[in-house]
Formats: sequence, structure tokens, C-alpha cells
Amino acid sequence: MTTGSYIGISTMKPCSRILSSYKSSSLFGSSTTKFNGSGNKGLLPRSHNPKSTHRHRYLSCDTQIVGFIRLINPNRRDFSVSDSNWACSRSFSTRFCDSIGSFRPRVVSLIPNVASDIRNHSTSVDSHVNDSSFDKIYIQSGLNTKPLVIERIETEERSDGSNVNIDSLEDLNKSKVESELSAIEKDAWKLLRGAVVTYCGNPVGTVAANDPADKQPLNYDQVFFRDFVPSALAFLLNGEGEIVKNFLLHTLQLQSWEKTVDCYSPGQGLMAASFKVRTVPLDGSNEAFEEVLDPDFGESAIGRVAPVDSGLWWIILLRAYGKLTGDYALQERVDVQTGIRLILKLCLTDGFDMFPTLLVTDGSCMIDRRMGIHGHPLEIQALFYSALRCSREMLTVNDATTNLVAAVNNRLSALSFHMREYYWVDMKKINEIYRYKTEEYSMDAVNKFNIYPEQIPSWLVDWIPEEGGYFMGNLQPAHMDFRFFTLGNLWAIISSLGTTRQNKEILNLIESKWDDLVAQMPMKICYPALESEEWRIITGCDPKNTPWSYHNGGSWPTLLWQFTLACIKMGKPDLAQKAIDVAEKRLSVDRWPEYYDTRNGKFIGKQSRLMQTWTIAGFLTSKMLLKNPEKASLLFWEEDYELLQNCVCLLNKTGRRKCSRFAARAQILV
Repeated sequence: MTTGSYIGISTMKPCSRILSSYKSSSLFGSSTTKFNGSGNKGLLPRSHNPKSTHRHRYLSCDTQIVGFIRLINPNRRDFSVSDSNWACSRSFSTRFCDSIGSFRPRVVSLIPNVASDIRNHSTSVDSHVNDSSFDKIYIQSGLNTKPLVIERIETEERSDGSNVNIDSLEDLNKSKVESELSAIEKDAWKLLRGAVVTYCGNPVGTVAANDPADKQPLNYDQVFFRDFVPSALAFLLNGEGEIVKNFLLHTLQLQSWEKTVDCYSPGQGLMAASFKVRTVPLDGSNEAFEEVLDPDFGESAIGRVAPVDSGLWWIILLRAYGKLTGDYALQERVDVQTGIRLILKLCLTDGFDMFPTLLVTDGSCMIDRRMGIHGHPLEIQALFYSALRCSREMLTVNDATTNLVAAVNNRLSALSFHMREYYWVDMKKINEIYRYKTEEYSMDAVNKFNIYPEQIPSWLVDWIPEEGGYFMGNLQPAHMDFRFFTLGNLWAIISSLGTTRQNKEILNLIESKWDDLVAQMPMKICYPALESEEWRIITGCDPKNTPWSYHNGGSWPTLLWQFTLACIKMGKPDLAQKAIDVAEKRLSVDRWPEYYDTRNGKFIGKQSRLMQTWTIAGFLTSKMLLKNPEKASLLFWEEDYELLQNCVCLLNKTGRRKCSRFAARAQILV
């Protein structure tokens, strides 16, 4: 028999099985509820993935259980770590260990043995990426853990001796800053709250779209990781942290599920693309029901592609939760620390690639259909860089994580240098490419990727301004994708992936090309669109990604909040306000569409869902960021002058060439 570890849980509110019927719905003094036939309150989670949805009414449970829960079940895996932080003598007080399995009114929170102060300081560690201890981060097979959410811990002692007052977060379902709002903002808040999904009586996310008139919601009735981020920020900025905390913990539990596409299982640490709360009969009964979380790891996606960005967004959101609530105890929990480490291990695993960028396939991010972004797309690299910087702040530093922290530092340095040196495009760089020599084999080659000058598109020369530039969409051997991808460039600013000069020039380009990238609805997901034969070959004649529609040059209002954050960082809030004013004129009137079509964003997308949640949340988050620039400053990063000083260049170890530390420093000081 396989046994599992014990995890300390503080003031839990798990679900319990409840037998009910319509006739006895008032037995427990609770009214029946229904949410789109999927997410109902008060039902028990179970660790399998049902394939059907049962529409019934159910009762909510309100049982509080405090103590230890043993993690045993044959269908799931538990989290295991290679160090001894699980031991009672190191992680728990003696009093806590003596009361295993008992019910108590208070329980000491489980916090890693050594807490890191890395959120306040830069860390530089020598590289031991391939050390065996780094490979010992694993999930032991054979166990099944049910998603559990900490409801409330009145006061937790931080590892630095200070206290985090969680009581300040308890009134999480009430509006805190909704006074003095415009009618449009009030309507947006009402719609956002209407999109909330509950699981066992607790809010856990928001559906992608919540249009009552939509008779074929497809997967828009699910909670998507990337879609929930603007919703989460809206709630956090409004002083409501419960839903975000629940989301982070429940999705963390889904990370340990077995995942298969046909007969193949992807790597450990993969986060789901989305999940849905389903209700199913309990043990074949027609009167007893339970709630289950049904995750999608890509096996049901359009192209059956695993989401690379979900884990990156999860880490970014975890940091944002700590910054905006002050509840750093969540990120210090052993299960959360292990989740971070598993994601990093998946991303930092050695492979055949020679570059520090992540190699991914089409459809693995926001652009989830074939659009010619396979390889090393900018969006993934910018989010990867952001997630690494988040992890650098949040990782607990001890003997088991020292090498992982070193690997993160080294990858940050290499990735930053690589992106700034090879992905950047401005008029000077185009002139260099125009004069490239090809077929260069030496170590001193200028044209390192064997780019042929004929690849420079005709539209680019006339489009790029003299005082502007951007990070190109992709770079591979003999291939440069010169399209402007908005999300990646905005996150390059937010995370300081680009230099200060480069960040300024990105906004200069957006401002000078306003009619192309914003026009009547912010903002274009990419520019320009693929057309004619290029569209047929690259998209496979995708009828949804026709020119200037959806991912192929469509306008996505959800990008507004990221544009606002980038503008605030660079001292241009007026530019963000200009974009918000453009959006505010139409979004409510058009019923909050998912995206807009045509070159200037004039028409509502031909297949656009209405009441799209991340459109609503993106608008609200943008408004609140402008009203609270001090909170906005918690969500972006300033330049870290140590990163490029620690540039990982293996050539200096071979004796063939010295590491270009002076070149790296020049890049960072521009």
C-alpha cells in the first residue's frame, strides 16, 4: 500500500457529501442555487473527470474541519520534495505535531523551514544546473489529493518575524471601491460578478464568457487560466482576495493529475489550460450529487496543444496576489513552493535547443490556433522572463533550492541578453540585416542565424518610425518573423525584458502607429495580418483567422490593461487614458465583445462571443490601475543591473571565446 505525506491545513472548509432532493432542499436551512448548470454550491469534489454534465439543484455545505488530512487515493499523485521540510521537527511546532488527526480551533500554518528574502534583494548564485538535487523535484505516483482551500487564518507569523493579518482580507465578497463609479463601470462590475464560478460554495474563478443568449457556449463556460488573470487583478485591486487565493490553490492541486493525450503523458508540472466545475451523481444515485473539477490540459483543445503559458501566468498571478494583499504566507507554503519548482523544472529542463528561449509549437498561448508562431514566439519568452523574475522573488532559499535559484538567475541573464541582442528591431537593425553576409560558419559570425536579407518585408521599411522599435515576433535559423505582437512587447516593458531605451521606443512606435494598432478599438493582437497566399499556407486556410480577424490582426480589448500597466511604468498614463477613452465609447454599447474585426477595429468580430469576461475585467483593471498608480507599481519590475553581469555564456569555459560581459553591460545601461 502506498502511503502519503501529511499536510497541515488551517481552518479548512472542505465539502462533505450531502444527500438531497428537490423535496428536501430546505432540510439544512439552505436555499438551492444554480449557475449555468455547471458550478453549484456545496458539493463534494472527486478526483475523476466526468464526461457529462448533470443539471440539478443542490445544497451548500458549511462544515468546518481543522486538522490533518491524509493524502491517499490510487488515482492521483501527491507532492513530494527531496529535502526534509516535511518533517515535523523542522516545519511544525511540537504542539502541532502532537495533535495529528485531532480537531482544534487553531492550527499553526505550514511554512517552509527557511524563508527567502529574495523578494527584496537580487540573488547571484554560481550555476549548478544539472546537479542531482535539482532533478529530485518530483511527484510520487499513486496518491490522490482533493483540492483544498484555506478559508481563513486570523494571524500567521511570517518567517521574518512580522505578522500578516489575514482578517483584513475576510470581507472578500463585498465591493470596496465601487463608490463614485460611472454607470459603465457599475455595469461591468455586475457582469464580472455574474461570471464568477463557485466550487463547494467558494468562488474559484470566472467563466470565459457569460452571454445568456449563447446557445452553444463550447468551452467558453470554463475557467481559463490566462482569461482569469485580468479578473483576478480586478478583484485584488478592489480588495477582494478570496477568489484569487482559491483559484491558485485549486489549480495547484490540478497540477498533480495524470494527463494524457491518447497514449502519451506530458511532463510533470504542466498546468491546465482551463477547468470546469461539473455536477455528477454520487455513486450512481439519482438523489445524491457531487461537484468535480474537470481540467483540460490541451487534450480537448482545437489543436490538442498543451498550454505553455498557463504555468507562467499562474506564477505571475501568485506574485501579484502577495504584492497586492500582503499575504506572503501563501507563496511560502510547501505545496505552493513545490508547484513553483515543478513549473520551473519543466521549463528549465535541458534539451537539444542551443538558445535560452523556450521552444514551443503553434497554439500554445493566447494565439491558440495555427498562426505561424511555432519556434520561439515573443509572447512565451516575455511571459517566461516575467515568471522567472517572479520565481526569483518567491522561491524559498535552502539547500534543496540553491541550485534551482542559480539556474533561474543564469537563465534570466542569458534570456535577457539574447532577446535584447537578437529580437530587437529598429531602423538601425534593419539596415544591418539589409547588409548581412550569409553562410557564415565561424564563431565570430555577425549573421549568427543565417538570415537572408530578402526576408525583410516591404511593409516594414515604410512602417517603422525613425524614433521607435519593437521586439520581433519570432527568431529561428534563416527565419525572422517581423510581425509586431502586442502582448509580448507590452510584457517586455512590464518585466524590463527590454532596456529602458527599448521600452521607450516600443511606446513611441505604438503612439506613432496609433491608427494601425489602436484605431477604433485597442489593441491589435498582431500587425500586420496574414493575407492571400501567405494566409493559406501559414494558417492552413483557417476560416476563423481570416485577414484582420481574431488572432490574425484582430483587435482585443483585454490587452488594454497590459497597455495601461506598461504606460504607467514608462510615465505615460495619458497615453493609456487615451486608449481607455476609445474603448469606453463602444464596449458597453457593443455588449463587451471578445474581439473586433477589420483593419481599424470597426466591426464586432464575426465569431466574437459577447459578455466576454476578460474584456470586462481588462477594462475595469485599466481604470483602477490609473486611479491607483502606487498599486500598479507593485505589478511591474524595474531594471535589475545584476542580471546581465551574470551572463551565462558557456563559450568562456571552452577557451574559444570570452564571455561578452562588456557587451552585456552596454546593453543594460543604454
